[in-house]
Amino acid sequence: GYAKAHQTILNLPDFRHINVATTTGHSFTSSERTKVDLDLATGELTEHYTLQTRQGETIAMSVQSVIGQTQTAFWAVNYGFLAGNYAGGLMVNKTIAVPAEAESLPSADPRKTRLAGLPICETTFMAKDLQQYHVKTRQTKQSVTIYLGMLTTPGSLLRQPVDLSDHTTHHLSYEVYVGEMGQQNTIDPALPFPATALTALMTDSRDFWQDVWQRSEVTVGGNDELDLAIHYNLFQLNQAAGRDGRTNIAAKGLSGSGYEGHYFWDTEMYMLPYFIYTNQPMARQLLVYRYQTLPQARQRARTLGVDQGALFAWRTINGEEASAYFPAGTAQYHIDADIAYAVGKYYEITRDIDFIKQCGFEMILETAHFWEAFGSWHQVGTSQRFEFHTVTGPDEYTALVNNNYYTNRLAKHNFELVTYLAQEILKVDPNGLTKFGIDATDIDAFQNLAEHVYLPYSAEQQINAQDDSFLSKPRWPVAQSTPENFPLLLHYHPLTIYRYQVAKQADTLLADYLFPEDLSPEQLQREYHYYEGVTTHDSSLSRSIFSILAARMGDVEKGYRYFMDTAQMDLVNLQKNTADGLHLANLGGSWLALVAGFSGFYVQDEVVHFTNHLPSELTQLTYRMKIAESVLEIKLTATETTVVVISGPIPTYGVSVNGQLISLAKKVR
Repeated sequence: GYAKAHQTILNLPDFRHINVATTTGHSFTSSERTKVDLDLATGELTEHYTLQTRQGETIAMSVQSVIGQTQTAFWAVNYGFLAGNYAGGLMVNKTIAVPAEAESLPSADPRKTRLAGLPICETTFMAKDLQQYHVKTRQTKQSVTIYLGMLTTPGSLLRQPVDLSDHTTHHLSYEVYVGEMGQQNTIDPALPFPATALTALMTDSRDFWQDVWQRSEVTVGGNDELDLAIHYNLFQLNQAAGRDGRTNIAAKGLSGSGYEGHYFWDTEMYMLPYFIYTNQPMARQLLVYRYQTLPQARQRARTLGVDQGALFAWRTINGEEASAYFPAGTAQYHIDADIAYAVGKYYEITRDIDFIKQCGFEMILETAHFWEAFGSWHQVGTSQRFEFHTVTGPDEYTALVNNNYYTNRLAKHNFELVTYLAQEILKVDPNGLTKFGIDATDIDAFQNLAEHVYLPYSAEQQINAQDDSFLSKPRWPVAQSTPENFPLLLHYHPLTIYRYQVAKQADTLLADYLFPEDLSPEQLQREYHYYEGVTTHDSSLSRSIFSILAARMGDVEKGYRYFMDTAQMDLVNLQKNTADGLHLANLGGSWLALVAGFSGFYVQDEVVHFTNHLPSELTQLTYRMKIAESVLEIKLTATETTVVVISGPIPTYGVSVNGQLISLAKKVR
């Protein structure tokens, strides 16, 4: 049952690499980056450098690069050269380069990557205007072919002279084409790249990002730095998302090798909601990826001794389990119910019954079958309850417990989804369940399981218990612990941590956020204050949930403090590990905190709810979302909340603002 193969993300060669020397043979061997501009509206990155030779000669160089967004195999770069204290001739040689092999330093941090060896890069073709490289991995021999061509003057040499004596900026442009994995000679080496390619890629990128912001524009008034941080977070989230049904969103996106490029539950619970409400085709593709891994999930369930259903991998790239530490990895069976929850949310918002029939229902059915076989009945007095033993919930500081509340609540929802979506399929196709091999008797059985899932509750504390034993453990003195002892997993053995009542992140409270109808405002207050006292927030997934619930409870200022940590986490390196890559789930969490927290958004029984919890530090919050075929614009100020339709039909579902049902109108432009 242990992971059999090492899966990891590998960097492509550095496409921006360039060799610059004076015509007298002095190489510019040192560089200082003086400025970086990332245009969030166009996706263009511009960097400014001062280059210097060992002889002290200096020039200025700018590097403008852009990635194709619909033409995803293409990347282009434009170099600008300007005289510094040196104003003579240059010789510029454009290449690509594989970074030198890094030293693998021992680390107790499980979040860091294990060095797998950099890919091998071979030059397989070279002409005056085109270079071809073959890049392959060392173990599996997976490969891609890369082409580098000149754009400034098609047909010219990749090695170019530049004269800086006129003290004006001279530009050289190049394009890179990356072929499909495993294919070679995907373009004709005899054909030069067109001179218009750079402009075309810039247009492609600009159009893509214009569409992104049209769908999901967010404006935060009263704090320009915060507004920029939110836009940066959403930019990175969009840039990292798989769009082809074969890829997903890595925990660090494409920004670093932390967690080795693996996909976790982070996608479904923290990142996918943003796409469900703003870019439904992309949300669909992210779920299609999970469907593509269903065969591996079925096999995984059998490997772990469960004779039916499917268990999705806790961390993976290719669908097979990559987690080596089972107590806080594989034992997080809730991944199944997380994926089912996401499928249900996608359908609730899109009404995409074709996806449910083709992919979604099968995933929900197979995960429900897993819970059915994995759980067990327990007699308590004259009643029976359905329980799940030896599991780990979202809180990775509490492992291998019985009846984790979050796990049980999500499994209950998984059973309920089977019943609900089966009825939805039958509405459009009376024979629609035949291919799944179930009938009304099976549906009734799942409903019975849902009604009997045990949800632990402490009558003494009057709160939902995180699991059967959590509340009886001695408390870890979180408030008295010094900052240098966090995160705990880097300073204490896991078995030490497991003995205590201490949470790495929101666990039971995450279920409270997902199912607000489950408990009264008074119980939410009790649970929030109890679990806040035992939570370290060592996980980047924690603060956004605490922000949302604080805002919903009316403690808006506390919600704002948690939100600021969420929104700026990577920009200020709050977790002290941004060097390993951005915290992508937290980026999604920052959007959730705005939308589900400060605007109180949630959907229940085909009614969309908004409640104004705007903190005093902000003058307004405006954002867009799409529900069914209607694009809504929501605006909050200190005194009013408005919801208007900016495109699509007037929706048929209900809309509630601050507890009152309202009638929507189209925005007049």
